[in-house]
Amino acid sequence: MSWITLKTTNARWEAELMQQVLAAHDIPSRIVDAGIASYFGACSPAALQVLSHDQWTALLLLSSPEEEQAGASDNN
Repeated sequence: MSWITLKTTNARWEAELMQQVLAAHDIPSRIVDAGIASYFGACSPAALQVLSHDQWTALLLLSSPEEEQAGASDNN
């Protein structure tokens, strides 16, 4: 299985929160530290990765209601 970067963030805590949401739905994920800032503390950039077959389910779970409504209004 291959891992795909689903989202990137400038704060590791955001990636950890998204990882908890995915874990609640039994979707395996991992966090990869990005950049040198990861050595300096809490505001380190990070990437959230999921297995390729879980990509679309994870994107739906992590999407905001605003994104869903914007997509629906584009189709009208």
